[in-house]
Amino acid sequence: MKTNKIIFYVTTGLLSLMMLMSAGMYLFNNTEISGMFENFGYPTYIIYPYAFAKVLGIVALWFFRGKALNEWAYAGFFFAFILAIFAHVMIGDGEQFGAIIALVLLIASYIFSKKINE
Repeated sequence: MKTNKIIFYVTTGLLSLMMLMSAGMYLFNNTEISGMFENFGYPTYIIYPYAFAKVLGIVALWFFRGKALNEWAYAGFFFAFILAIFAHVMIGDGEQFGAIIALVLLIASYIFSKKINE
C-alpha cells in the first residue's frame, strides 16, 4: 500500500509540475505559444482558457480524489495529451515527446489513484 501511495504522489506531482510549467508558458510567453498555435492551425484566443483549464485540472486531481470531477480531469488531460501528440506528429516538429511523457505520467497516476482508493 505504501509503495502505491509513493508512486501515485510522484507521478501526480511530476504531472502537476509539467502542467503548471505549461500553463505558465501559456500565460507568460504568449508570443511564442501564439506562433505554435498558428502552426497547428488553432485559434490563438484559446491559449488563456486552456492555461486556466490546466490549472483547474491539477486542482481537481489533488483535491477531488475519488469524485466525479477528478474523473473528468483525468479524461480531459487524456484527450488533451492524445490530441497534442497527434498535432505535433502531423506538423512534424518533433515536440511530441513531452506529451507522451505527460500521458505516461497521467496513466500511472490514474492507475495508482485507483489502487490507493480501493
